[in-house]
Amino acid sequence: MKTGDLSILVVGAGGIGGITAAILKRAGYDVGIIAKYPEYASMIEQQGLSITGVKGTFSQKMKAWSTAVPGIGMKDLILHATKATDMVTAAKEVLPFLKDDGLMVSLQNGICEDELAGITGPGRIVGCVVAWGATMNGAGNLYMSSTGEFIIGYPDGHVDEKLETIAEILSSVMPVKISVNIMGHLYAKLIVNSCITLPGAISGLHVGEMLKKKKIRKIFIEIMKEAMAVSEKMGIKVEKFGKRLDFYKVVRKEGFFADLKRHVLMRIIGFKYRRLRSSSLQSLERGKPTEVDYFNGYIAANARKYNVPAPVNESIVRLIHEIESGKRKITFDNFNDPSFDSFN
Repeated sequence: MKTGDLSILVVGAGGIGGITAAILKRAGYDVGIIAKYPEYASMIEQQGLSITGVKGTFSQKMKAWSTAVPGIGMKDLILHATKATDMVTAAKEVLPFLKDDGLMVSLQNGICEDELAGITGPGRIVGCVVAWGATMNGAGNLYMSSTGEFIIGYPDGHVDEKLETIAEILSSVMPVKISVNIMGHLYAKLIVNSCITLPGAISGLHVGEMLKKKKIRKIFIEIMKEAMAVSEKMGIKVEKFGKRLDFYKVVRKEGFFADLKRHVLMRIIGFKYRRLRSSSLQSLERGKPTEVDYFNGYIAANARKYNVPAPVNESIVRLIHEIESGKRKITFDNFNDPSFDSFN
């Protein structure tokens, strides 16, 4: 792989996918994008994506499609940036356009690498943690809310020239770290999402509001404990989140002072992210499904597989699915469900 010769397809024109595609195109790469709707694809081609935020303001046009068609051509690299709920369908749709020696990079939240590898075949998936922020403020108006980095790696931990080439390409957008333990980084982010995103969707509260409440802090801590017990059985060494949050230190010690430290940590997190509103809550408010099966659901499914108790994560998944199906409303009263009685 030589970076200047590569043909790249970005799948998903939301905050992360759209901004990544626009910056790569601006940097001179051969990039096209698949948007979800025909009118959005047409707008990208004719007017361009409008990018604002921490990396400045600019517009960028590029070739765009709303579905996989022969005109897309064969691609060396596919950057897969749809929601996890759309991931499988989209991956199957674009797979015929991935060259035999091409790679697909998963930019999803949650852990999707195993499922994607089942579609592409082994050795063709690169895991990626997107550690920077973006949001979509309407079709074509994308806002980069924070800087950060990409962390990339193969699930089996090896490093090769192709991975280094992908790092060079993505470094046009943000700094890139190559990891031999990408699953550990992905799992760390999954724990954070499982604690913040889905409880926020269940309750309708911002992070700061949630973590003022002792019961919710207890639930957060238990989500972490269950997740770490599962990771041990799976053989995953969980990396520090944001280079600071060490989950092993958070969950291992017991006793009054250890528990006090955990609650202080939760209050600090609550203050730092006090205005953060759950993306899954926004999905529910739009009548869309959440990514719960790739967050708490991933923990719960592997807990069952490895015979590890994970009742809190199981309950989170159940409550979210009940909200999605209309059987339950979004309210803090959901945490009065009998499954959480032990945290009163």
